[in-house]
Amino acid sequence: MCILIVSDAWHPQVNGVVRTLSMVAEELNSLGHSVEVIGPDRFRTFALPTYASIRVAVLPGRRLTAMIEAFRPDALHIATEGPLGLAARRWALRRGMAFTTSFHTRFPEYLHARTRLPPAWAYAWLRWFHNAGSAMMVATGSLRRELTARGFRNVRDWTRGVDLARFRPSEPNGMHGDQAYPRPVFLYVGRVAVEKNLGAFLSLDLPGTKLIVGDGPQRHMLARSYPGVHFVGERHGAALARSYAEADVFVFPSLTDTFGLVLLESLASGTPIAAHPVTGPADVLENAPAGVGALDHDLRAAALRALNGNRAACRAHAERFSWRACADAFLANLVIVGPGS
Repeated sequence: MCILIVSDAWHPQVNGVVRTLSMVAEELNSLGHSVEVIGPDRFRTFALPTYASIRVAVLPGRRLTAMIEAFRPDALHIATEGPLGLAARRWALRRGMAFTTSFHTRFPEYLHARTRLPPAWAYAWLRWFHNAGSAMMVATGSLRRELTARGFRNVRDWTRGVDLARFRPSEPNGMHGDQAYPRPVFLYVGRVAVEKNLGAFLSLDLPGTKLIVGDGPQRHMLARSYPGVHFVGERHGAALARSYAEADVFVFPSLTDTFGLVLLESLASGTPIAAHPVTGPADVLENAPAGVGALDHDLRAAALRALNGNRAACRAHAERFSWRACADAFLANLVIVGPGS
């Protein structure tokens, strides 16, 4: 089957959306399907204001139309609500082709944090975008229930996975690369941006070391504001895996993530989680055994409780999630319409 995914988030961006789509495409290709992802890398782009590392396509409609019609997909999935997603949506509606979408990011809350725009306005626009499709995929049950209550239709579950071969436990020793840090090491991995609520973590009175792996528009400002925190930039591959495995606790301060792949990567590495009891962390830790992490509105209390975590239990819980299961769920949610329909 020929499956086309259109996404405004794609390489060289580094985020959960790109990771998810990359792994799903890889799994589906291994199952014998032909999967193509069309992202901004094929178009003239401009950088998002205040976020230079994210570039979006400029007027992609005509070129995107030619790409879609040349590929002749059996199924079309529109992953994001940016210029490419809008252009693909227009093409599908004009052709009468059914398509699916996915809700990856809480743009209403992000826009509110940056511009104070009322979230209700952005949610109205998102309903208009997604309700034109045959189904909208979401990562967690709590998000499905929330968005259904907000008027989104045909919301379907689409779980996430983790690379269990790459992310594996090792005994924490305070070493990160060739740098030794006082233990315990409290780690954050991800974008360094306002929507991640990093100040809630960085301002905590905790023993040992706070380590931030990642980059983003707030990195330099936060590094100046919190000189005792170690900002080491992005890490990939084996270096990233070691960062997880060598930490004592993974702290996830976000209140707005729809899932958080980093949570699974931390658990697969044997590192317990400290987070708020909100969508994402609450779903990942649902039905988890004791010692996998701590959820609390008091993030400091959660971080200190997580120090007593059980690393073997963390790994065992992560093993419940796989990219094959994620790809299977994605495939089951697609609407198959036939080539060029």
